[in-house]
Amino acid sequence: MRLILPIFFLALITAFGCQSEKEPKSDKRIEEINGVPNAAEMIRNPISAKGIQDTTNLPKMKFGKTEFDFGIVNEGDKVSHTFEFKNTGTIPLLISDVRSTCGCTVPKWPKETILPGEENKISVVFDTAGKKEKQHKPITITANTYPSKTVLSLDGFVTPKK
Repeated sequence: MRLILPIFFLALITAFGCQSEKEPKSDKRIEEINGVPNAAEMIRNPISAKGIQDTTNLPKMKFGKTEFDFGIVNEGDKVSHTFEFKNTGTIPLLISDVRSTCGCTVPKWPKETILPGEENKISVVFDTAGKKEKQHKPITITANTYPSKTVLSLDGFVTPKK
Protein backbone atom coordinates (compact mmCIF):
# COMPACT_ATOMS: atom_id res chain seq x y z
CA MET A 1 0.00 0.00 0.00
CA ARG A 2 2.86 2.38 0.77
CA LEU A 3 4.18 2.00 -2.77
CA ILE A 4 0.91 2.87 -4.53
CA LEU A 5 1.06 6.62 -3.79
CA PRO A 6 4.67 7.15 -4.99
CA ILE A 7 4.02 5.04 -8.10
CA PHE A 8 0.89 7.12 -8.84
CA PHE A 9 2.86 10.42 -8.60
CA LEU A 10 5.66 9.00 -10.73
CA ALA A 11 3.09 8.01 -13.37
CA LEU A 12 1.60 11.54 -13.33
CA ILE A 13 4.99 13.20 -13.70
CA THR A 14 5.88 10.86 -16.56
CA ALA A 15 2.55 11.39 -18.33
CA PHE A 16 2.47 15.18 -18.14
CA GLY A 17 6.15 16.02 -17.91
CA CYS A 18 7.25 14.23 -21.06
CA GLN A 19 4.84 15.74 -23.54
CA SER A 20 6.46 17.28 -26.58
CA GLU A 21 6.58 21.07 -26.48
CA LYS A 22 4.08 22.85 -28.61
CA GLU A 23 5.44 25.08 -31.30
CA PRO A 24 5.90 28.59 -29.81
CA LYS A 25 3.32 31.15 -30.80
CA SER A 26 4.66 33.97 -32.87
CA ASP A 27 4.54 37.49 -31.55
CA LYS A 28 2.64 39.62 -34.05
CA ARG A 29 4.37 42.75 -32.67
CA ILE A 30 7.76 41.33 -33.60
CA GLU A 31 6.61 39.98 -36.96
CA GLU A 32 4.99 43.22 -38.03
CA ILE A 33 5.30 46.76 -36.69
CA ASN A 34 3.37 49.49 -38.45
CA GLY A 35 2.84 47.30 -41.49
CA VAL A 36 6.52 46.44 -41.92
CA PRO A 37 6.96 42.65 -42.09
CA ASN A 38 9.74 40.94 -40.21
CA ALA A 39 10.23 43.77 -37.75
CA ALA A 40 12.61 41.61 -35.74
CA GLU A 41 15.14 42.27 -38.47
CA MET A 42 14.76 45.99 -37.77
CA ILE A 43 15.89 45.67 -34.18
CA ARG A 44 19.49 44.60 -34.18
CA ASN A 45 22.12 44.82 -31.51
CA PRO A 46 25.57 45.04 -33.08
CA ILE A 47 27.28 44.63 -29.69
CA SER A 48 28.36 41.20 -28.52
CA ALA A 49 30.89 39.80 -26.09
CA LYS A 50 33.46 40.17 -28.86
CA GLY A 51 32.79 43.90 -29.18
CA ILE A 52 31.12 45.84 -31.97
CA GLN A 53 29.98 43.69 -34.87
CA ASP A 54 28.59 44.62 -38.29
CA THR A 55 26.69 47.93 -38.20
CA THR A 56 26.18 48.30 -41.95
CA ASN A 57 22.65 46.89 -42.00
CA LEU A 58 21.18 49.36 -39.54
CA PRO A 59 19.12 52.51 -39.93
CA LYS A 60 21.07 55.74 -39.71
CA MET A 61 19.69 59.14 -38.76
CA LYS A 62 21.34 61.91 -40.75
CA PHE A 63 20.48 65.36 -39.38
CA GLY A 64 21.04 68.65 -41.16
CA LYS A 65 21.93 70.14 -37.77
CA THR A 66 21.92 68.61 -34.30
CA GLU A 67 22.20 71.94 -32.47
CA PHE A 68 19.96 75.00 -32.56
CA ASP A 69 21.00 78.36 -31.09
CA PHE A 70 17.83 80.33 -30.39
CA GLY A 71 19.79 83.47 -29.50
CA ILE A 72 18.39 85.85 -26.87
CA VAL A 73 14.73 85.60 -25.82
CA ASN A 74 12.67 87.00 -22.95
CA GLU A 75 11.63 84.87 -20.00
CA GLY A 76 8.17 83.46 -20.69
CA ASP A 77 8.68 83.14 -24.46
CA LYS A 78 8.23 79.76 -26.14
CA VAL A 79 10.98 78.70 -28.52
CA SER A 80 10.09 76.20 -31.26
CA HIS A 81 12.44 74.39 -33.58
CA THR A 82 12.21 71.48 -35.99
CA PHE A 83 15.14 69.14 -36.51
CA GLU A 84 14.95 67.45 -39.91
CA PHE A 85 16.57 64.10 -40.59
CA LYS A 86 16.79 61.34 -43.16
CA ASN A 87 17.08 57.58 -42.72
CA THR A 88 20.27 56.92 -44.69
CA GLY A 89 20.44 53.29 -43.51
CA THR A 90 19.33 50.13 -45.25
CA ILE A 91 16.38 49.12 -43.05
CA PRO A 92 13.41 50.98 -41.52
CA LEU A 93 14.07 53.32 -38.61
CA LEU A 94 12.04 53.10 -35.38
CA ILE A 95 12.26 55.90 -32.84
CA SER A 96 11.17 54.47 -29.51
CA ASP A 97 11.60 57.59 -27.37
CA VAL A 98 12.59 61.26 -27.44
CA ARG A 99 13.01 63.12 -24.18
CA SER A 100 14.57 66.16 -22.61
CA THR A 101 16.04 66.73 -19.18
CA CYS A 102 13.01 68.67 -17.91
CA GLY A 103 9.32 69.26 -18.61
CA CYS A 104 10.00 72.71 -20.04
CA THR A 105 11.19 71.14 -23.31
CA VAL A 106 8.57 69.04 -25.10
CA PRO A 107 9.49 66.99 -28.20
CA LYS A 108 7.19 65.52 -30.87
CA TRP A 109 8.49 62.72 -33.07
CA PRO A 110 7.17 60.27 -35.68
CA LYS A 111 5.75 57.12 -34.16
CA GLU A 112 5.60 55.24 -37.47
CA THR A 113 8.56 53.57 -39.13
CA ILE A 114 10.72 55.68 -41.42
CA LEU A 115 11.78 53.68 -44.45
CA PRO A 116 15.29 53.92 -45.94
CA GLY A 117 15.66 57.16 -47.89
CA GLU A 118 12.66 58.83 -46.22
CA GLU A 119 12.88 62.16 -44.45
CA ASN A 120 11.04 63.20 -41.31
CA LYS A 121 11.33 65.65 -38.41
CA ILE A 122 11.43 66.04 -34.66
CA SER A 123 9.77 69.20 -33.34
CA VAL A 124 10.72 70.69 -29.99
CA VAL A 125 9.09 73.47 -27.93
CA PHE A 126 11.04 75.07 -25.07
CA ASP A 127 8.98 77.09 -22.56
CA THR A 128 11.29 79.67 -20.98
CA ALA A 129 8.95 80.47 -18.07
CA GLY A 130 11.01 80.34 -14.88
CA LYS A 131 14.27 79.97 -16.82
CA LYS A 132 17.00 82.60 -16.67
CA GLU A 133 20.25 83.37 -18.43
CA LYS A 134 22.26 80.77 -20.37
CA GLN A 135 20.25 77.66 -21.29
CA HIS A 136 21.34 74.33 -22.72
CA LYS A 137 18.58 71.78 -23.34
CA PRO A 138 19.67 68.34 -24.58
CA ILE A 139 17.09 66.19 -26.36
CA THR A 140 17.93 62.47 -26.37
CA ILE A 141 16.57 60.22 -29.13
CA THR A 142 16.44 56.46 -28.61
CA ALA A 143 16.12 54.46 -31.83
CA ASN A 144 17.17 51.20 -33.50
CA THR A 145 20.41 52.84 -34.67
CA TYR A 146 24.00 52.39 -33.59
CA PRO A 147 24.66 53.95 -31.23
CA SER A 148 21.08 53.71 -29.98
CA LYS A 149 21.08 57.25 -28.59
CA THR A 150 21.45 60.50 -30.51
CA VAL A 151 21.52 63.87 -28.74
CA LEU A 152 20.18 67.13 -30.15
CA SER A 153 20.37 70.45 -28.31
CA LEU A 154 18.74 73.84 -27.93
CA ASP A 155 21.01 76.63 -26.68
CA GLY A 156 20.54 80.29 -26.00
CA PHE A 157 20.07 83.04 -23.44
CA VAL A 158 16.88 83.89 -21.56
CA THR A 159 16.63 87.50 -20.37
CA PRO A 160 15.00 87.47 -16.91
CA LYS A 161 11.82 89.43 -16.20
CA LYS A 162 12.36 92.62 -14.22
